Amino acid sequence: MKKRQLGASDLFVSEIGFGCMSLGTNEAEAIRILHAALDQGINFFDTADLYDYGLNEEFVGKALKDKRENVILATKVGNRWTEEKNGWSWDPSKAYIKEEVKESLRRLRTDYIDLYQLHGGTIEDNIDETIEAFDELKQEGLIRHYGISSIRPNVIRAYAARSHIVSVLMEYSILNRRPEELFPFLEEQRISVIARGPLAKGLLTDNHTGKLAKTKEKGYLSYNHEELSDIIRAVKEAVNRPLGETALQYSLHHPVVASVIPGASSVEQLTQNIQTGTLLTDEEYHRIQAITKQDVYTAHR
Repeated sequence: MKKRQLGASDLFVSEIGFGCMSLGTNEAEAIRILHAALDQGINFFDTADLYDYGLNEEFVGKALKDKRENVILATKVGNRWTEEKNGWSWDPSKAYIKEEVKESLRRLRTDYIDLYQLHGGTIEDNIDETIEAFDELKQEGLIRHYGISSIRPNVIRAYAARSHIVSVLMEYSILNRRPEELFPFLEEQRISVIARGPLAKGLLTDNHTGKLAKTKEKGYLSYNHEELSDIIRAVKEAVNRPLGETALQYSLHHPVVASVIPGASSVEQLTQNIQTGTLLTDEEYHRIQAITKQDVYTAHR
């Protein structure tokens, strides 16, 4: 598995990472999938304290504790659970971040986190206080680097200007090209993109028929059902390889993207995800761009 440098950090992450949110609540199966990911060359695992109210972090910690020196662990903070664990509220305060990191460390069975990420955020937050929390955690050795998980251009630009983030995690795929407007800026700032959702909820796989049928009522992002059908067919005709492979390679084509993190709820799905094949040629890449929309974020500017 090829690796890429994460921003200006000393972290080198596998091009295909693992988005842990899809693991589910069956511990034995989750650990089996995580071990299979390790065996197949994945070294980058992204979780969050929010997923299944911490259970996801516990599974990741249990599965990877004996391989800690070989993996790069990323988790997220900012969503405070209710006491009943039936919901959460947003809390990017310094006090909460510095307290919650201890819980993530405990669940992950480690004494440091490679990449600690703010799990959202708005421009109305006290951004300087949040940055101060992350910088202090880095100085204390509890985290190695930090980033944000955000799609908001104004938030991304604020953190790029005022902090030491090394990455921005955001949804990015052939069907969601909105992040591309920020690529030149992020590349200039030496901040990497971590791409979640590269398979567009299964629409960009060869087993997409059932997923496509579910778009008849609401479509997907700015695409209606008919557009999706036409575009998926056109992409398959434009690039002669499995659709999932094309989707993953599209998201990896720009060098600002350090890793794509598809999820997998079975070892079979995992195996399909890592079969990325060869890089797209520039011609294939631009052919796909000519077929699809280049939407931009209209809010949070």
